[in-house]
Amino acid sequence: MQRTGIVNYHVHKPERQAFQLDASGIVGNLISPELLPTQVNLTDMRTSGQPLRFDPDGVEFLNAPSAIRNFSGDQWKGPYEHELAQLLTAKIGVRDVVIFDHTLRVDDPKATRKPARNVHSDYSADGARQRLVDLLSPERAAEWSKGHYAFVNLWRPVGHPINSAPLGFVRPSSVEPKDWILLDLIYPDRKGQIMGLVGNASHDWVYLSRMSPDEIAIFNIYDNRGLPSVAHSALDMVEDPTVTTIRKSIETRTLVRY
Repeated sequence: MQRTGIVNYHVHKPERQAFQLDASGIVGNLISPELLPTQVNLTDMRTSGQPLRFDPDGVEFLNAPSAIRNFSGDQWKGPYEHELAQLLTAKIGVRDVVIFDHTLRVDDPKATRKPARNVHSDYSADGARQRLVDLLSPERAAEWSKGHYAFVNLWRPVGHPINSAPLGFVRPSSVEPKDWILLDLIYPDRKGQIMGLVGNASHDWVYLSRMSPDEIAIFNIYDNRGLPSVAHSALDMVEDPTVTTIRKSIETRTLVRY
């Protein structure tokens, strides 16, 4: 089934663009570069006859119920990370998993972390290599770099099925190299680098309708052996206007070694 949604693409400019996060030391304060709102056609993978596969598509939706339902506090982190490590090992065949970040997002103006509404992927090649060093130390990073490693994200709804602002993905096969631009991430205490996506009418957008907390999306961010990075963004759309639940989700960032 095909639907439409609004996404915010990046734009080509002669100068390097940047996001300022927690600007002026205020948590959640975001200063964004110019974005171009664009209506896109969406393929619902709930009914599509062309399923996504992590290899070669870089993204896959899975039925993966979790024993964790309450993501407040810190007591859930150990058990949840154990679940995710087992899932990654079984599904994509990794032998080492380093889980380094969880982001709980709530689609509410008062929330500290809201859904990301720009089309992007979390690391450039240089940003990924620097993050590898930041997480492991230069010595261990050099060891991992001799083999096959990757950054892989996992995204799950929290509390109830997603009715608005679902997470959408662009099939990498529909993206041209010229569509990507480098973007700086400027934090109060460090600087990172991500990839932003510029609009292209050929982009093939996919999502999973009414995704539930028992389902999870696994998607590739950077792979040193060439599995494509997956552009993604929250989609401005509503599945059912009679449902008023607020979109809540948790995204987990991992570093894996095959």
